[in-house]
Amino acid sequence: MTVTTMNLNSTTPVNVQHNHGERTNDSTVPGTGIIELDPWLKPFAPVLAKRYAKFQEWCSKIEQYEGGLDKFSRGYEKMGLNVTREGILYREWAPNAVAASLIGEFNNWDHQANPMNKKEFGVWEILLPNKPDGTTAIPHDSKIKISMVTPNGERIDRLPAWIKRVTQDLNVSPIYDARFWNPEPYVWKNKAPPKPEDLKIYEGHVGFSSPEPRVATYNEFTENVLPHIASLGYNAIQLMAIMEHAYYASFGYQVTSFFAISSRFGTPEDLKRLIDTAHGMGIYILLDMVHSHASNNVLDGLNHFDGSDHCYFHEGTKGRHELWNSRLFNYGHHEVLRFLLSNLRFYMEEYRIDGFRFDGVTSMMYVHHGIGSGFSGGYHEYFNENVDEEAVVYLMLSNHMLHKLYPEIITIAEDVSGMPGLCRPVQEGGVGFDYRLAMAVPDMWIELLKEVRDDDWKIGHIVHTLTNRRHMEKTITYCESHDQALVGDKTIAFWLMDKEMYDHMSTLSPLTPIIDRGIALHKLIRLITHGLGGEGYLNFEGNEFGHPEWLDFPRDGNGSSFQYARRQFNLINDGLLRFRHLNDFDRAMNTTEGEYRWLQAPQAYVSHKHEEDKIIVFERADLLWIFNFHPSKSFSDYKIGAGWAGKYRVILNTDSPAFGGHDRIDSNQEYCSKNEEWYGRPNCIQVYIPSRTAIVLKHE
Repeated sequence: MTVTTMNLNSTTPVNVQHNHGERTNDSTVPGTGIIELDPWLKPFAPVLAKRYAKFQEWCSKIEQYEGGLDKFSRGYEKMGLNVTREGILYREWAPNAVAASLIGEFNNWDHQANPMNKKEFGVWEILLPNKPDGTTAIPHDSKIKISMVTPNGERIDRLPAWIKRVTQDLNVSPIYDARFWNPEPYVWKNKAPPKPEDLKIYEGHVGFSSPEPRVATYNEFTENVLPHIASLGYNAIQLMAIMEHAYYASFGYQVTSFFAISSRFGTPEDLKRLIDTAHGMGIYILLDMVHSHASNNVLDGLNHFDGSDHCYFHEGTKGRHELWNSRLFNYGHHEVLRFLLSNLRFYMEEYRIDGFRFDGVTSMMYVHHGIGSGFSGGYHEYFNENVDEEAVVYLMLSNHMLHKLYPEIITIAEDVSGMPGLCRPVQEGGVGFDYRLAMAVPDMWIELLKEVRDDDWKIGHIVHTLTNRRHMEKTITYCESHDQALVGDKTIAFWLMDKEMYDHMSTLSPLTPIIDRGIALHKLIRLITHGLGGEGYLNFEGNEFGHPEWLDFPRDGNGSSFQYARRQFNLINDGLLRFRHLNDFDRAMNTTEGEYRWLQAPQAYVSHKHEEDKIIVFERADLLWIFNFHPSKSFSDYKIGAGWAGKYRVILNTDSPAFGGHDRIDSNQEYCSKNEEWYGRPNCIQVYIPSRTAIVLKHE
């Protein structure tokens, strides 16, 4: 989820390189080692040291009172409802309550039948002994609640905060029911694959993963979508909207029950089967993790959980996000840390998730939440009173804990601010993420398609945006994500072809100029982003084949329609539609990367960017990349500088007929270099590069 009022194109200074000269920092000061990599951070060493000291303070406190982060982050084994040999042990943190009881179908909702005892630190507890026959006192899948009395005598009923299963019957009420979930354990079949170093992510949403206008299921995603993703060469899936959220149209960003997966898609066992099957296909599963805020709901959320305005959140305006109408966690509270860190561990252990994409990191890290604040890239913007130190330290604790316990984990930050050190190890003074999202890149493409004529595209601007990142910190690049696909915006395919894509995508109809341009640029935009933009690549579900519609969930504003809350995968199965050409190119692009691994190669060297010719040339992973963005000019014998002497052959050609191209380039042709310096390269070759095409050459 992005904050739309921010300057999304802001980035930090480009090309901050490792310092191999004299040491610029006293490395004995804990948490300031990052200054050795980036000397521009030296004036902010005291802030880095203070932040790291706060992190160490929490680690020491947790070690002293909880036995370490490992035990502390297994709070779900003690809190909530857990089955023991003696019976069901239920614990809940509700410090404001003066009385509490467990109620449900099992005791006819009797408030007096099962009173709870208040222990230390505001934790309430009850043990429900097993029945004489050894079965649990609460039947599997039966409804339950915690009932509390506040200091003013008011009785309030809430869903348990740590509940692992909630369901919603919209025919009865929009409010969720908590259920005691105690099925036969799922039997896992597959181990997680090795951690991918060339991360290619497919961003997917289970609910709209069907051509039919309805909510799809985990099982349907497993059967129908996983094989499609695997066939395209993606090695990771980022699952959106998995944590339970009351409002479907919120895209999962108004979480009500953090330990419960969305029941509208199926059961916990169904999701486990999805993850298990993906692992068997060699695919990592990343969960979209929403710890940046929580739903404002009271009856089936955490808001006013124990009758107080705070509990899990800050009190008053500090605990509310004015744009998202949601509650903000108090990251400096012991029990809130237990809840959130345990939430991460729960998904790692219970569902065998392989990593997380942390949503709304910008909102977390700044007290202004990024609202109305553009970031110019000046370092002073990241080390002042606007930074929420407690939230940053929570992110450090999360990454430290996860990477210590799960060395193969992947964590990704959604941050538009460009915080230095976000993706450096905590021990150096970083925040500890593995990757950050290149959020300026999709904004650039949309701006170009929306506002700039093809003849006026600035080649230097394109290259700068794709390469302007902190090269000691890994970046996930992308052309478009769910943010661009949502109604109110348009996907790249829609910006390119919406006037004609409903009527002219058939190969039986003439290729119109709009469709021809759209197909060509759709391939070029994806390829140059993939090759030049980062150390990982992300695609949003359906954009691989130029999905012909935006995404709009059923809501009051559209008559609760599912018309646009679906993905028409059927379009790529029709051999007469040009959508398959875009889909096949996506597969070729990913499989070629799988062979040559440019995503894990060092940053590309851009040797040529010609504004008038609209030509871009760069070298990466021993490959020579040549792009012609000119809308009309084709070039014969165009001289290209090359770093290596010898022969070159084509390994990827966007103009191939298999990808909807015009077959103007002979993919079997070899190019021989000349020992002639050109644009700073020691050799050169001459190529035919038609308009709106790209070729990738391999040096032999």
